[in-house]
Amino acid sequence: MKTLKNILVATCLVLSCSSCKKFLEEHPKSVLTPDADLSSAKVARAFANGAYQNFNGLVAGQPGSYGGSTWDLMEFMTGKANSDLGQTGFVSFQTLTYSNTSFFVDTWWQQMYLGIGASNLAIQRIPLITAAGLTDEAKNNMIAEARTMRALYYFFLVRMYGAVPKVIEPPKDLNLQVSRVPAKQIYDEVIIPDLLAAEKSTLPWKDATGKVSMGAVESILADVYLTYAGAAINGGAAAYAESAKRSLNVIQNGGYTLFPNYTDMINPANKNSGEFILQVQYAAGVNINNNLTPYTIPNFSGISKYSDEYGSVWPTDQFIASYPAGDKRVAERQFFYTSYPSLKVPGTTVQFKNHYIYKWFDVNAVTNTAKGDLNYTVYRLADVYLMYAEASNRAGGPNANAIAYVNAIRARATLPPLSGAVTTSQDLFEQEVWIQRYYELCFENKMWFDMLRTRKVHNDVTGAWDNFVGHKTIYNQTFTEKQLLFPLPKVETDVNPKLLPNNPGF
Repeated sequence: MKTLKNILVATCLVLSCSSCKKFLEEHPKSVLTPDADLSSAKVARAFANGAYQNFNGLVAGQPGSYGGSTWDLMEFMTGKANSDLGQTGFVSFQTLTYSNTSFFVDTWWQQMYLGIGASNLAIQRIPLITAAGLTDEAKNNMIAEARTMRALYYFFLVRMYGAVPKVIEPPKDLNLQVSRVPAKQIYDEVIIPDLLAAEKSTLPWKDATGKVSMGAVESILADVYLTYAGAAINGGAAAYAESAKRSLNVIQNGGYTLFPNYTDMINPANKNSGEFILQVQYAAGVNINNNLTPYTIPNFSGISKYSDEYGSVWPTDQFIASYPAGDKRVAERQFFYTSYPSLKVPGTTVQFKNHYIYKWFDVNAVTNTAKGDLNYTVYRLADVYLMYAEASNRAGGPNANAIAYVNAIRARATLPPLSGAVTTSQDLFEQEVWIQRYYELCFENKMWFDMLRTRKVHNDVTGAWDNFVGHKTIYNQTFTEKQLLFPLPKVETDVNPKLLPNNPGF
């Protein structure tokens, strides 16, 4: 809880210290000063914007890890990734020997709670602001944004750590040691109520600036209910039905469309448009570059303008080989690539020893600027198609819409439409949806959470769906119940013993 304490104390100091009148006689416009006029529409917007401040925590650089990002963690855990860098801590996840002091575990916790703290502040303060031209509707929509972000931060926390502290308002004092509450309670008392409240707002279905839209609210709610329906909450058919309802709402009302080409997703001009529903925002040249481009370039390959090419995460050969014959997603420079023109030796092509990830390949950054300008996608339409297909199938079996949405994803991959028993069997159709999620959404931090909620893992060697507990990775390591939750970080339990005992096995 050290990080939680720091942000809450900082918040109190910034907003409550009435003795500070001026700061070097300057008039900053990008921060809320102690004597800020809290009757301004701009201040309300600033509070709402604060809820996004730690959204890039989903792909934050890992302190002390050369070439490491929080994004790495959920890819390393699947057993379907490898790394060129020992400095990322990959080996401890490859061998399942990670602990409560391992890379990424603490950074995820800290970033999510920082986001929750900023969201709590926005939810508390925006209703108190009165200003000319600031309507109740505008305030309600900004609160909806903050509640959606708070729900999303908590959604990551409960899936990763299970029981976590419930903190839903700024502190009134410095007694910041808070006990954990069960994950189901967080779902029932924070995540779902926040999203249902946001659902009642008048947010637009799409937002070209990257703010939370109704499409984002409904997509997150569909994901939450789908997860709630499965393990470990086991909410069952009712939750599947709620998930199907929200995902279908996005599909029918959101105005989103699948990109014709996979490479449309790595064109910076397409940010917050087309297939994209919710993205972490990045902009080249303003010190908020997306570093997933250099992180995923083959190590020391000499194909880019980056001084460091990390190769921090790349797919295993077994995962690549599991794609069906003719699947466009594994064709060269679609989702993956195996060669690229050399910048060090013009006129030659570098052949890589493995497949590498092309999903985060910003061509202009690689060949020209070394400043990544791609957003990081959290939800896109293909994900929602597959959520609807899975949830509606579990709620009542395969249906025409579900089959059509899966076929749309298959068609873009140049695969034939579904036919035969898979279109009538609930179990076979579900497995088709699962494998399409693996193939379509790979390396988007979706697969690990799918493994946890379904308690199934696709065996890329045998083609079978193994039980999660007992699945043996290609690294000859076996998942146990210990892998169902990450450990609470030692830096947090050291300062807040109320968080103990830690999760099983740690």
